Amino acid sequence: MSANLKYLSLGILVFQTTSLVLTMRYSRTLKEEGPRYLSSTAVVVAELLKIMACILLVYKDSKCSLRALNRVLHDEILNKPMETLKLAIPSGIYTLQNNLLYVALSNLDAATYQVTYQLKILTTALFSVSMLGKKLGVYQWLSLVILMTGVAFVQWPSDSQELDSKELSAGSQFVGLMAVLTACFSSGFAGVYFEKILKETKQSVWIRNIQLGFFGSIFGLMGVYIYDGELVSKNGFFQGYNRLTWIVVVLQALGGLVIAAVIKYADNILKGFATSLSIILSTLISYFWLQDFVSFSVYSSIDYIYR
Repeated sequence: MSANLKYLSLGILVFQTTSLVLTMRYSRTLKEEGPRYLSSTAVVVAELLKIMACILLVYKDSKCSLRALNRVLHDEILNKPMETLKLAIPSGIYTLQNNLLYVALSNLDAATYQVTYQLKILTTALFSVSMLGKKLGVYQWLSLVILMTGVAFVQWPSDSQELDSKELSAGSQFVGLMAVLTACFSSGFAGVYFEKILKETKQSVWIRNIQLGFFGSIFGLMGVYIYDGELVSKNGFFQGYNRLTWIVVVLQALGGLVIAAVIKYADNILKGFATSLSIILSTLISYFWLQDFVSFSVYSSIDYIYR
């Protein structure tokens, strides 16, 4: 049963991530009147939707009893503040990672950024070995290196993109390189830390997602205030939202649930393989169907840093 859940969750993750990549790309390039929706607010809304979905799932597990739901939430979250606070660590690291990647994108050319950021595949494996005691054979390490190289080549920009990125890049190459390397290690650590929490405690995946979503919403609101506070005060929190925007938000919230299930029933290394496969699929679909490979490749390399 667990094996079936593992491969089912991995398959859903590939489908969800590929759909999110293509839909988000289309929503961000669609020309409409009025302001474009803010990605920072979309992150917060997605976290809130994820919390609501998890509460409904806990409600279902509680035999659709509001009294039982209230007791579970009270006992597992409010009465266990230290367990809840553990989830502040990955949430805070993910927020730091977002900021570091913005710094990296501002100080590195696209090719250097894309190739260097694929090191997160290896850092995840390293943390899995050191923190979870997993053992990887020579062929498994070799497959990880091949995967990292393959994804880097898929996301390699064209000559015109390299020239544009060099013109747009500002600041120190060293600062950008340190930022992306730190992001690689923080990504690996946060993912494995969350896996360790899920697999070593008795709390359900949905309770852990509620806790993670709570801190994610707080850090997300801080990001809205810091980066888009002026725009929100001028045009409103839901500026530019339309039907397609809500599809993107729902897909993003679904991604949070699927990733938690993948980490619970599989591991972060398999999650890395599934995410990389979705990048390759997205690029192929973008090239052959949407005929949008040039502009899409840099965008896909961001790897949805706000997830």
